[in-house]
Order: sequence, then structure tokens, then C-alpha cells
Amino acid sequence: MIVIGLMSGTSVDGIDAALIEVSGKEQDLRVKLLNGKTFAYPEELRTKILAVCDGRALTIAELAALDDAIATQFAAAANKIQSQATAELIGSHGQTVYHRPPSTETDLGLGYSLQLGRGEAIAHLTGIKTISNFRAVDIAAGGEGAPLVSKIDAYLLSHPTKSRAIQNIGGIGNVAYFPPTTASNSKKQCGWDTGPGNVLLDMAVSRLSNGTKTYDCNGQWAAQGTPDLQLVSQWLKQDFFQQSPPKSTGRELFSQDYLERCWQDMDRARLKDSDRLATLTELTVASIVQSYRQFLPQMPDEVLLCGGGSRNLYLRQRLQAELTSAHVNTTDEAGIDGNFKEAIAFAVLAYWRVNSIPGNLPQVTGASQPVLLGDVHLPYGAV
Repeated sequence: MIVIGLMSGTSVDGIDAALIEVSGKEQDLRVKLLNGKTFAYPEELRTKILAVCDGRALTIAELAALDDAIATQFAAAANKIQSQATAELIGSHGQTVYHRPPSTETDLGLGYSLQLGRGEAIAHLTGIKTISNFRAVDIAAGGEGAPLVSKIDAYLLSHPTKSRAIQNIGGIGNVAYFPPTTASNSKKQCGWDTGPGNVLLDMAVSRLSNGTKTYDCNGQWAAQGTPDLQLVSQWLKQDFFQQSPPKSTGRELFSQDYLERCWQDMDRARLKDSDRLATLTELTVASIVQSYRQFLPQMPDEVLLCGGGSRNLYLRQRLQAELTSAHVNTTDEAGIDGNFKEAIAFAVLAYWRVNSIPGNLPQVTGASQPVLLGDVHLPYGAV
């Protein structure tokens, strides 16, 4: 089947679109990337999305308009990516604007996650069956609704003799760990959100450059500085980093307010600009490494990076320096384009949904059972 996967993460840096050819079911799953491209949001729309993620209040009418605008951009991306083949199905993650992990502090005890860019509008605008709202059913089953692509990683990126950690570094970081597939230890598969990926770094770069830059290309700016390890150690005492998996997080925690508290700490330490970026980069690195040491059954033989942070050379070098027993590379080395891995994954989840194959990995999300993920939307007139 030819399927399109659409994804925009917590960095809100654009819509990743992947056109793939997929075959098989689970153990025999095969994917081939036919075309991949990132489509930037119009700047005005991106600004609105970031404002909502940071807690800006909306009327219901404004929320509906934003939902429509995001769906329109996702549909346009799907239409443009089909230069090499025509798709039969779309899997759209949408744009997360709010994520609340499960908590005993709520009456229901269930989490909540809201992705805008409604699937029925995408189906209408493209004329293609669309699966969306993937996180809701896992949450209804008591799960975090995240990380949600670990089962796909298990089939596409596990190794017969090596243990692997697949580390996504988007706005938020998440890991999926797989022991060697030849061993009868699938129960050791695990995963969780590790904490901030690029989100604090990107906000800091924008602040330091007065909005002229949105990210630190290759980590070149941070590489000129010296991280304040005492501050990093202090920040790692925050509750989320100590919480045992399953766990998930988002911009609700690692927000502008969170960055402001870090900024005040760095002001008191009199850090120069490059030192601030080096220190925030080190927080991402240290949060990943600490979580591996605390929660993995053993340290991995290989760490395969994906997401925007995988292109940050300084961050990669710092990870390799801290994970001395592991080989740090990208998922490209294992045959999956790290720039589009998440988009590929949501195409596969859509494919699994129409083939009635559960898409979650309960030991990662915390759900009570495997469940079918996603709502099905047919274009008008389809049967």
C-alpha cells in the first residue's frame, strides 16, 4: 500500500510529510521511503500555535479557526508529496497543542492530549482516507498516549545481536529500548519521554538572537561555550526526571516559564550567551544519560538518533562522550531516514489501523492492553 505520514512535533518547525510503500504486517513489516519533505508553516500560523502551546487562551471560534488552518496546511503537504505515486491512505499525527499525562490528581485519572488539524478536513481536501487522533484510545486504556511509535521501532530498528536505544530528539526527547531480537526477552522492551530535546534550546536561541534565528545550526553557537554542570545537576532534581516510566511530557512543563527560571539561574551564574546554550544543551544530554542509567535494564550497545536534534553535531558529540560504552549514530545507519522517521511511523500506524492491527506498546505507554489507534475519516462520497 502507498501511504502518506504527516507529523509536526513540539518544535512546531513545520510539517514532515513522508510518502512510503508499506507491506507485511508486524514481524515481516517493510517500508520504503518514496518521498520525504518538510513544509514550513506560514510564520503567522506558527506564531499562533506556539502561543497556544504556551497557554494563550482562545475562544471556541478561534480554536475552530486554528484547527481548520492546521488541517489545511497538512492537506496541502499531503497533496504536494505525491509527485512519485498516488497514496491510498493518510496517517496524520496533527499538531499537539496540549498534553497532560495521567494523574491521580484528576477525577478520572486519565491523561489528555489534543492534536489539531482534524482528519475529516484532511480527507475532504485530499480525497484520501485519513486516520488521525492516534493518542486518544491509548489514553482511554489508561496509557500516556506517548511515546507512540515504539512498536514500529521494534519491528524496523531492532537488531538480532545488539541492544539498541532509539532516541528521538524533537522538541521533547523520547527513547525506545530493544534488547537483541534473538533473545527471548521482549519483556525488556521499554520506552518513555526523557525530557527536553530542542524546545528550551530553540527558545533560548530565539531570545538571544532577538528572533532572527530559530535554532542553533549544528550546535555551533553552544560549542563555543562551557556548560555550567552545577546548574545542570540542580535542574535534574526536578520531579519529572526522577519519575519512573511510563511517563510523558511536553511544552506544558518545559515551557517559556521553565526557561525563564533557568534563565534567572544563569543570570546569577553570570553566564555568557554561548555558555547558556552549552548549559541547556547539556541538560538535554544529561537528562537522556541519567534516564538510561536509572531506568534501562542495561546500557545499550547502540544509540540511534532521529529528529531535529540528531543533526546537532555538538549535541551528538556530547552524547557520545557521556555514553562511552555505546556507539551513537542516527537511524539512517539502520535504513530509516531520521529526518522523516516519525512521519513514516504515523503512516505505518494508519496502515495498521485499516488492517486491524493494534499500534501501541503497552509496556511503553502504560496502557492496560494493545489497542487499535486512530479515528478513520472517509472523503465525502467514499464507501
